[in-house]
Amino acid sequence: MAGRFLNFLKPIGRVLPEIKAPKRKVKFNEKLLWTGVVLIIYLVMSEIPLYGIDPGVEDNLGSLRIIFASNRGTLMELGIGPIVTAGLILQLLIGSAIIDADMSKPEDRSLFSTGSKFFAILLTAVQAAAYLVSGMYGTLSGATSIIIFSQLLTAGVIVILMDELVQKGWGLGSGISLFIMAGVAQQIFWSTFNPGTGLFVGGLSLLAQGQATLFEWIIGIGSYPSLLGFLATITVFLVVIYMEGVKINLPISYAGYKGFRSRYPIKLLYVSNLPVIFASALFANIYFISSFLWNQMGRPDPGTILWLDIIGQYATQEGGQVLTVGGITYFVTSPMGIIEVLADPIRAFVYLGILVGFCAFFALIWLEVGGLGPATVARQLVGSGMQIPGHRRSQRTIELILKRYIPTVTILGGIIIALIAGLSNFLGVFGSGIGILLAVGIVYQYYEILMRERAAEMYPALKRVLGE
Repeated sequence: MAGRFLNFLKPIGRVLPEIKAPKRKVKFNEKLLWTGVVLIIYLVMSEIPLYGIDPGVEDNLGSLRIIFASNRGTLMELGIGPIVTAGLILQLLIGSAIIDADMSKPEDRSLFSTGSKFFAILLTAVQAAAYLVSGMYGTLSGATSIIIFSQLLTAGVIVILMDELVQKGWGLGSGISLFIMAGVAQQIFWSTFNPGTGLFVGGLSLLAQGQATLFEWIIGIGSYPSLLGFLATITVFLVVIYMEGVKINLPISYAGYKGFRSRYPIKLLYVSNLPVIFASALFANIYFISSFLWNQMGRPDPGTILWLDIIGQYATQEGGQVLTVGGITYFVTSPMGIIEVLADPIRAFVYLGILVGFCAFFALIWLEVGGLGPATVARQLVGSGMQIPGHRRSQRTIELILKRYIPTVTILGGIIIALIAGLSNFLGVFGSGIGILLAVGIVYQYYEILMRERAAEMYPALKRVLGE
C-alpha cells in the first residue's frame, strides 16, 4: 500500500481535471488523429502572444527553453516545465524512500500519477507568480498581472491535460515527448534556413558582404549558427541512432511450448533519455531560482552578497542581455559552442562531470520508479510463462540473472547520454545537445510505437505478445 502522503492525494484526485482512459479499443488511425490534434494545439499556443506584456522584454532563459518546449512571451511560456519538475520531485522523494510507494502496484502507480498532476498544476501557479514577481515582464499593474497569471495557469492546465490525453491511450507516446520533438525540430529548421540568421542564408550573406571570414562562418559568428555545429548535429543524429540499436539479447523460452525460443532485449540506453530530461530540469530550476533571487535583490554586482554569489552571479551587458558569470548556476549551465569552451575549459569540464553524475543517478532511480528494475521484469517474464533456458523457472532465478546486466547497463547508458548531450553543446549543435539527444530518442521511440501499433492492428493475435 502507498504511504500516508500518497493516500492523502486520494480525495484531491477526485477534484482534479482528468482525461478518462478509453473504455474501447482506439484504432491506430484515431490515435494518429488525436496525436496530430494535440501537436497542432501546442504549435498554435506557441505562437499566441500573452496579452498584457511588452513584446520587447528581454529573455533571460535563452537556450533552456528548448528543454521545456517553451516559447517566450506566448501561452507556452512555461512549456512542460511544471510537468517535468513535478515528476522529478516525486521521483526523488520515492527514490530516497521519503515517500513509501511500490510502483509495481496499480494503486500506487495511480496515486503517483495523481500526485504528479497535482504538483504540476501547483508548480504552474507558482512559476507563473514567480515570473510576475521577479519583474520578468517589466512593471505591471495589478489587473494586468492577474490577466497574465490567468493565461499562464490556464495554458499550463491545458498542456497537462493534453499530455494526459496522449499517455492514457488516445494518442501515441507521450505529450511531453511530442512537444519536445516539435520544439527541437523548429529550432533546427530555423538555425539552418532562417532568412536572417540561418547558417545557409544569414551566414553566407555575411560572407558575401565581407562582414565575416570563412573561419568565422565555420566556427560561429556571434549568435549565428556555425558549419561546425551543422556537421556536429548530423553526427550526433547518427551516433544516437546507432546507440538506440545497441542491446544485449538475453535468451528466453516459453515454458508451455518446448522448442519455442526468443530473446529479451536489454538496450544500452535502457531508461532512454529520461535521465537527461530530469538532470536538465534540475539545472534549469537552479538557474531560474538563482536569477529570481538576483532580480529580487536588485541585481547586485558579483561580490556584493556572498550567499547569492555562491548560488549564481550575473552581469548585464550594454544591450540588456544577462549573462551567468559565476556560482553554482554558472557550472550547471552548459557552454554553447567551441569558443565558449576554449574561453573557460574548467567550466566545461565541471559541467560535464556534474551532468554525468546526475544522469547516472537519475537513471538508477528510474529503474524502480518506472517499473524497469530486475525484480519487476522477472515478475513480468514469469507471469508471461517465460523462463531462461538452462535455469529453473522461478522469479528469484531470473531476477538474479537480470541483476548482472540491468543495473550496469542503466548506469552506462546514463553516462553515455550525458557525454553525448554535453559534448554536443560544446560543438554548438543546432537545438542544443540535450535537445538533439531527446529528439532522436523520441523519434526512435515513435518509430517503435508506430511499428508495434501497426502490427497489432494487422495481426490482433500479436496483442497478447506485445502486452497490450
